[in-house]
Amino acid sequence: MAAATLTGGTPAARRFVLQAITGRWFMVFASLLILSMSGATYMFGAYSDAIKTSLGYDQTTLNLLGFFKDLGGNIGVMSGVINEFAPPWFVLAIGVAMNFSGYFMIWLAVTRRTPKPPVWQMCLFICIGANSQTFANTGALVTCVKNFPESRGIVIGLLKGFTGLSGAIITQLYHAFYGNNSKDLIFLIGWLPAAVNCFFLRTVRLMKLSRQENEQKIFYHLLYISLGLAGFLMILIILQNSLAFSGPAYTGGASVVTLFLFAPIAVVIREEFKFWKAQKLKPKNDQSQLKIISENPPSSAETSQPCPKPPPNMAAQPDKKEPLPWWRDVFNPPERGEDYNILQALFSIDMIILFITVTFGVGGTLTAIDNLGQMGKALGYPSKSVTTFVSLVSIWNYLGRVASGFSSEIFLAKYKFPRPLMLTFVLLLSCVGHLLIAFGVPNSLYFSSVIIGFCFGAQWPLIFAIISELFGLKYYSTLHTLGGGASPLGAYILNVRITGHFYDKEALRQIAAKGVGRKQDEDLSCTGVECYKLSFLIITAATLVGCLVSFILVLRTRKFYKGDIYKKFREQANEAMQ
Repeated sequence: MAAATLTGGTPAARRFVLQAITGRWFMVFASLLILSMSGATYMFGAYSDAIKTSLGYDQTTLNLLGFFKDLGGNIGVMSGVINEFAPPWFVLAIGVAMNFSGYFMIWLAVTRRTPKPPVWQMCLFICIGANSQTFANTGALVTCVKNFPESRGIVIGLLKGFTGLSGAIITQLYHAFYGNNSKDLIFLIGWLPAAVNCFFLRTVRLMKLSRQENEQKIFYHLLYISLGLAGFLMILIILQNSLAFSGPAYTGGASVVTLFLFAPIAVVIREEFKFWKAQKLKPKNDQSQLKIISENPPSSAETSQPCPKPPPNMAAQPDKKEPLPWWRDVFNPPERGEDYNILQALFSIDMIILFITVTFGVGGTLTAIDNLGQMGKALGYPSKSVTTFVSLVSIWNYLGRVASGFSSEIFLAKYKFPRPLMLTFVLLLSCVGHLLIAFGVPNSLYFSSVIIGFCFGAQWPLIFAIISELFGLKYYSTLHTLGGGASPLGAYILNVRITGHFYDKEALRQIAAKGVGRKQDEDLSCTGVECYKLSFLIITAATLVGCLVSFILVLRTRKFYKGDIYKKFREQANEAMQ
């Protein structure tokens, strides 16, 4: 009877649909789609050559654009501060406006629909477009972490995994929509993420803190779907690299990718139907299950119980504690795991150590990713391989994110394995990818793309989870942006000042050796292993410094990670259930 009622379009069916689209799991599904479109900053290697040749830039200028792209993509303080007092939909809406306006102006310049803009304007456009990614991350990821605090490592790994996978996803949609014109890729990056964010603006929101017995099991089901998507993309990339794909073949591949993207809705419907069915079977006076996953706080009538009066001796005593002045409170932080305010976290030694680690560690992998297109060209790889490198980085970026997010949560729960130690190991592994680039081993760019993509992805869930654990969740919207904000500094030093400088120096030496002068507005190109050898040897040394600094954080936090860091969240959820 219930099944017939549900399928007949009756009020029961409408109640179920309303429950499903306003529930926690549909909010997670919406966040997955938003973040699967928010990784345009990782695709710079796929369209950077179009910018360079169309506008006649040298490598230093192109790397300067890459730096401002990284600056915009990682400095999310503005989105974090706005999210402290504004709802998530408002944060996402700002990101929509920035994404479209920034990339649309770049597309107009590259396609010569507007006069060639000065370099500073191009830097501004790409910074604005890339900064929209921080608004998507803050609006969706921070909201999910606050809604699922006991599964934060898994949540961050899964959501950031879709961000890492977005480069490969958008690449397949780009081939289906526009073929192989990299200028149109810039236009797609401008309008597609903005459209997806607009559709789910009001879906992503903070909900009442609650617990669900099979919470992690549901996240694992979402993980299996994402692994299927990543596997399909990997096979598709291999086939596209070895075979000549036609327009219908690209369309077919993109259609399967879209089906994978919407597959999590089946998990949402299944879980919500289980709850809906359980509600119908429970007696009307049994509200325990409703308390567990209800998104709305109880009404004042439900909570209007008289408060017990304090004992007379306690009531008579004044509070002797006086609040410290703000400038003293900055250097008097609470215990690790409690809620730091923004200044306390900013001036803490732990945050300074993380900042240095991100500067040297993430800065090196960002440099490698931004230069993939130019490295492939310098080392003589076919032009088709450039999009292959970008897609490989995207897929292994995803795998690194979900692997570090899920595995660090498991190791922490079972073995008290500290996340900072896992971060140290990831940085050490990335040195292998940098050395493969430095010595230009034949076909090594495929392997280095895999290693660097994995390590770049694995760093972010660890960094964001460490910040949430050490400094609390009260100001997490702002604090998580402080950790990511260090990577543009490393990218500027390693990418612009070192890699771009040595590339142009070698290119000018090659031109001088040929005895041919450089024409005006001609892009400055370099060929051979020497273009990047010295730069990546320096990057390897800088990453090793990041490893050593990260290990200092391991030593400082070893006692903290031996304790029960999620105890207070379990207690809060249990209180909400009573």
